Amino acid sequence: MQAIKETHFQFKQQTGFYRGKVRDVYYFGDTMAMVATDRISAFDVILPKAIPDKGRVLNQIAAKNLAATKNLVPNWVIQTPDPNVTIGFKCEPFAVEMVVRGYLAGHAAREYKAGKRTLCGVTLPDGLKENDKLPTPIITPTTKAKIGHDEDISREEILKRGLVSQNDYEQLEDYTLKLYNKGVELAAERNLILVDTKYEFGKHQGTIYLIDEVHTPDSSRYFYAEGYAARQQQGETQKQLSKEFVRQWLIENGFQGKDGQKVPEMTDDIVKSIAERYQELYGLVTGESLPKIDYSTILERIEGSIVKSIN
Repeated sequence: MQAIKETHFQFKQQTGFYRGKVRDVYYFGDTMAMVATDRISAFDVILPKAIPDKGRVLNQIAAKNLAATKNLVPNWVIQTPDPNVTIGFKCEPFAVEMVVRGYLAGHAAREYKAGKRTLCGVTLPDGLKENDKLPTPIITPTTKAKIGHDEDISREEILKRGLVSQNDYEQLEDYTLKLYNKGVELAAERNLILVDTKYEFGKHQGTIYLIDEVHTPDSSRYFYAEGYAARQQQGETQKQLSKEFVRQWLIENGFQGKDGQKVPEMTDDIVKSIAERYQELYGLVTGESLPKIDYSTILERIEGSIVKSIN
């Protein structure tokens, strides 16, 4: 199986290029072609080896969820001409990511365990256990760091620093909660619980659009609904669908993205096991099996789909 670590296309009409943590973006004036590569990041670090199929798994899950939510929130997508490619509007992204949490898990649980009861300006009640459902979903934004780590930030600080205007921020909060509620509903149809997720937004010609990926296992955390209550009552670890298994493997091998720490060796077996988990995630989140493809012509297929779409 071939993994796409990066692309190096040159298109006649191309006006720019940007390489993100896991996506290669080609600009064509007011539109863009986003290529979901197989790079994988954790703790804001790009890991040394790419994971076969990861890009198309996430791009296809995002495409399905963007289509399922476009009646609630305008999104940037014009078309998805290839399993690894999305064509859409070039938006000016907001400087914050909207993280929404319905349960005390992951980063929030670690902060809570450390004794903090306020997260991004939101006060949490005492007496919660890890993975408990919160009284109501909470929005815990982060800054979008171009280099280094994203940082927690409160609504008040966002407005004080002028990162987003008050009118726009109120719209972002409204969209965030609508999307999360829809995500919870979609997850329940698959016998899953949408624990937390993040949304990114941008502006195009004065309109706010939902951008990037939505409700994928990279941007979201899911629990299995079956047995959730019993596991919580008995203090057991929840069964979850997310990229957390990659983070846990890194933590167990002494890496959390801190200065001086070295990424553990990614053996072929580790890469294969991560690839298999992503394929499994696709089936569980979509209810469909991942179609087979010809790995020998992936790059030609991707390049051809972009050329056809922009002409």
